[in-house]
Amino acid sequence: MTQHIWKFFRAGGFDQVKLETGADLMNLDQLDLKLWVALACPTTGLEFSAETVALIDSDRDGRIRAAELIAAVKWAGSKLADPDQLVKGGDSLEFTAIADATLLATARRICANLGKPEAKSISLADVADADRIFAGTTLNGDGVILPESADDDATRQVIRDIATCAGTVPDRSGKPGVDLPRAEAFFAACEAFDAWIQRAEAGAANILPLGSATAGAAAAVQAIRSKVNDYFGRCRLAAYDARALAHLNRREEEYLTVAAQDLSITAAEISGFPLAQVAPGRPLPLVGGTNPAHAVALAVLRERAVKPILGERNELSETDWLALQAKLAPFEEWRSDKTEASVEALGPARVREILTRGAKEAVTSLIARDQAFDIEVAAIADVHRLLLYKRDLYLLCTNFVNFRDFYDAGEPAIFQAGTLYLDQRSCTLTLAVEDAGRHAAMAALAGSYLAYCECVRKGSGEKRQIVAAFTNGDADNLMVGRNGVFYDRKGQDWDATITKLIENPISVRQAFWSPYKKLVRMIEEQVAKRAAAAEAASGSRLATTATTVAQPDTLKPEPRKVDVGAVAAMGVAFGALATAFAAVAGYLSGLLKLPFWQVCLAVVGLLLLVSGPSMLIAWLKLRRRNLGPILDANGWAVNAKALLNVPFGTSLTGVAQLPAGHVMSTKDRFGEKPSAWPKLVLAVVTLAFFYSLLNHVHVLDMIYFKATGKHEPAWFTPAPGGGSGGATTSSK
Repeated sequence: MTQHIWKFFRAGGFDQVKLETGADLMNLDQLDLKLWVALACPTTGLEFSAETVALIDSDRDGRIRAAELIAAVKWAGSKLADPDQLVKGGDSLEFTAIADATLLATARRICANLGKPEAKSISLADVADADRIFAGTTLNGDGVILPESADDDATRQVIRDIATCAGTVPDRSGKPGVDLPRAEAFFAACEAFDAWIQRAEAGAANILPLGSATAGAAAAVQAIRSKVNDYFGRCRLAAYDARALAHLNRREEEYLTVAAQDLSITAAEISGFPLAQVAPGRPLPLVGGTNPAHAVALAVLRERAVKPILGERNELSETDWLALQAKLAPFEEWRSDKTEASVEALGPARVREILTRGAKEAVTSLIARDQAFDIEVAAIADVHRLLLYKRDLYLLCTNFVNFRDFYDAGEPAIFQAGTLYLDQRSCTLTLAVEDAGRHAAMAALAGSYLAYCECVRKGSGEKRQIVAAFTNGDADNLMVGRNGVFYDRKGQDWDATITKLIENPISVRQAFWSPYKKLVRMIEEQVAKRAAAAEAASGSRLATTATTVAQPDTLKPEPRKVDVGAVAAMGVAFGALATAFAAVAGYLSGLLKLPFWQVCLAVVGLLLLVSGPSMLIAWLKLRRRNLGPILDANGWAVNAKALLNVPFGTSLTGVAQLPAGHVMSTKDRFGEKPSAWPKLVLAVVTLAFFYSLLNHVHVLDMIYFKATGKHEPAWFTPAPGGGSGGATTSSK
């Protein structure tokens, strides 16, 4: 196998592979993993298609690894006539670019189903909505058939019967249909119901003594059975002991209670009374003398059961009642054995017709035909997958195998969440985070100045957390609680509030001024403390004075005493101040006597002595500033030291600048009046500088000699060439 020739570029302080052609992508399995910028990335927190990520993440563990990315690229490249299509991107694909015959046929069928049989290409929009693809189909591989799926009316009617008795399930087209489990349950119910009917037909004389009227007779007996049994039971008890008769028939006071109410023959009080007056051995009257609440049920019993089976009669003995129940017992036993009632509504004739006309074979065969299209349906999913890979795979590779998008000035990387505007700066290196505390534990090693912000969208109530890297400007005005605005990659604005800061140097320039700013802050703090202490002491004295004025008789002023210790302390303090001023004056006097170049070196040395350590530390930290820990804290496995040097960091954080050609008005009617002290100090320093310079070249001496008319002393000799730019000292 010919070895692929790789090209590299340098960015971020390390070498990165170039991915410019489809051949580069197809040979990723030959590229040493040590040369990959990342070895794994999370499937969440990315500005990337979640649908595509789910397809690449084959083991569903929430992470994409190098092997999974290689497999996705290999699969997509094998389905295309030219792998360069992956580099071109886009969400559409020409039919001529599809090399796989099955996928090509499927793509053409999709377009045909959508009413575009003459189409030359297919797009993601065409396959994104499966309902539209299958809207006009009856056999679509889901194992669900519709009445219109059948070729004849008889099978269509059977499918409707199945839907009525066993229920429906949605087809891919969205219409209600039936599947194999429902069809099998329906036909099993038909067979059980028909077997039950055949059992009745085989023993018709016993099971159906009245033919089709047997069910009505049994229903009439069942409706009044409990009350008739109650009546004959009471009669037997009365025959056993006559003393119980008064209690078996309701007492008089019970009738008085019922009579005091609005009377209704269906009232619960009346229905609870016996069917008729109880007496030992008395038959049950069927006409007259019965409980009005049950008169209708007794009339139905007489017409549907007693008369057809026992003959015409107006009363029913207990023996007749037992004979009547025995006659209907086989029917009730047969009816209790009925297990499948779901198809009963079709009737015995329709059920038998379904079983004898080959409907089961026709329906199951039709379902099998529908399932045969499952291969093509799977191919539709593959077409969708191919289109997603064509659009997204190259983007993922340029944010995984290399970090071209991050180090390029074009589109932001997939891990960049948006832009944070805060403190007159725009930060583009922002990442979505789930737990700021856990993220900060690792991200602190990056050496960057990081601000964690909570972002809220007021309209929807949505919340999210981000971390932003400040890589330009200074940190003087950054503090927890400051507010800004965050714009995500969709252009939506969020209210952002700083909740946590990880402080690191932002620039060497900031480090140079840092000691002086700290000194100013320390002086301000000390002045504030002294002022607060003085204010407290003054308030205490005022309170004492006010008390003395208000109560002159109760408070006697104590004689003032001289505090020797205070006087001694003041003397020491004044002595120290005098010594300090004398030392400073001596230093300045000695400094002004030095040659000019030595004065410059002394000033520079003093500045380096103060700012040098801070600048050195900042320079060392800025050299180590690294993107890796920030991404690793988000679940990435960054395989390189992706540096954020000063020039690149400057591009990641924009500082406010006035536009070119602007017009500035310096007049500020609310501005503070400038103090004269800075100008005075500047004038003194300037005069001292020029005095030192002129004294160094003896210009002042020459002016003095010429002005006084005195001759130069022997030790003064003009510089060679007759000029006055220098002097030499002769030996004495």
